[in-house]
Amino acid sequence: MKKLLLLSLLSSLTLPAFADQGGFTGPGSDSTQRGGFNGPHKTLSVAQAKALKDDTKVVVEGNITKKISDEHYEFMDSSGSIVVEIDDHKWNGQSISPKNRVRLEGEIDKDGNNVDIDIKTVTLVN
Repeated sequence: MKKLLLLSLLSSLTLPAFADQGGFTGPGSDSTQRGGFNGPHKTLSVAQAKALKDDTKVVVEGNITKKISDEHYEFMDSSGSIVVEIDDHKWNGQSISPKNRVRLEGEIDKDGNNVDIDIKTVTLVN
């Protein structure tokens, strides 16, 4: 009986510590680890992107043709052009010219009649 009580007590003391280390992820655990698909998304054209709702996530491919102002650039594909906002740290040290094809991942930012894309990731496409 004492062994069973001791085993029970030990289990109740070690199980919460084990759960906090991410080892126990069953019902009742407080694990905050989340997963999900992190692969390629469907690439849209600029024309398609312009028609989407505010805050919609998008992926576009084309060329950054010119700098408009600090962190604002003109982006073009075969369907048209749109302004993209790229924070300085999003370039990740890449040097990109208008000749380079890029994949931009971001979200639509609508303000009245103005539509642009707030860019989260800049990737050079071969």
